[in-house]
Amino acid sequence: MKTSSLDYTLPSELIANRPISSRDSARMMVINRSSKKITESVFSDIGSFLKPGDVLVFNKSKVFPARIFGKTKKRKNVEVLFLREVSPGKWEILIGGRTKNDEEINFGHQFRGRIKKEKEIILETDRSQKEVFSFLEKYGTVPLPPYIKRRATVRDKTDYQNIFARSVGSAAAPTAGMHFTKDLLANLKKSKVQIEYVTLHVGLGTFAPIRANKVEEHQIHEEYFEIDQQTKERILEAKSKGRRIIACGTTSLRVLESLNGGLDAERGITNIFIYPGYKFKLVDGLITNFHTPKSSLLALVWAFGGKQLMKKAYRLAIKKKHRFFSYGDGMLIT
Repeated sequence: MKTSSLDYTLPSELIANRPISSRDSARMMVINRSSKKITESVFSDIGSFLKPGDVLVFNKSKVFPARIFGKTKKRKNVEVLFLREVSPGKWEILIGGRTKNDEEINFGHQFRGRIKKEKEIILETDRSQKEVFSFLEKYGTVPLPPYIKRRATVRDKTDYQNIFARSVGSAAAPTAGMHFTKDLLANLKKSKVQIEYVTLHVGLGTFAPIRANKVEEHQIHEEYFEIDQQTKERILEAKSKGRRIIACGTTSLRVLESLNGGLDAERGITNIFIYPGYKFKLVDGLITNFHTPKSSLLALVWAFGGKQLMKKAYRLAIKKKHRFFSYGDGMLIT
């Protein structure tokens, strides 16, 4: 499949730079894969498109303020973006500015790290993971996606986060869940929609465009996931009874499609790459936002919704001036 087939032209004014005031008032495009029907709605009405017994699976990963500035011994400012701890005291990072191997970075407040250039750039520190997260929570800023052309504010620490986020570890938000409020979740539970949670820590690779000419040649990013045994048992039991499994977000979908058939808890790294031609094993529905051109996320949505139907939906969304990307509107595909 040519990567160029995942391209489209988006007017820059349709990129949402800030969230809408009430999360569940975002617009929602509802796409039925069987009938090919596309309906316009809002997220607060999502319950009318779900059925009792549907299983709605959210990603409970929590974004940490991963971006921070430090200084080299020569007092040069460098921007550091913490991605993930690859082993105790060793963090994969992105860094803005030139640094040398074994160079020390001082972040202030008695927190230092040393650069080690390996396959990826590593920052070595004597701080525990908990201490690093605590430090960044105090002094770091939210790593907003590159298409949001403004500085992150204190408010983004709340806005760029799901209300049910619990497991700290994402450098980017699983944004499809950001449309849900406490009241909306409570109403779904009252209508007998089953709510489940998994964890997948989102890395910045999620924003990386596909640079290969063919989609199949793209090297997909790796991300850590967890699902406990009881949650997995409930999801597989519901599937065996013919109930719909609906993933809220591409991250939740990647977890579900990474599972094997057993009932044990699972955790580890997934590098599952889903693009047109993939045969879905577990997921029957998807809640998702509008994604960037030539991205692995768009390839996943093309695979799930059908290439032609999704192209039609994106053209319609642009025509009707939907808000795009992380802080934008979204869709329900069933």
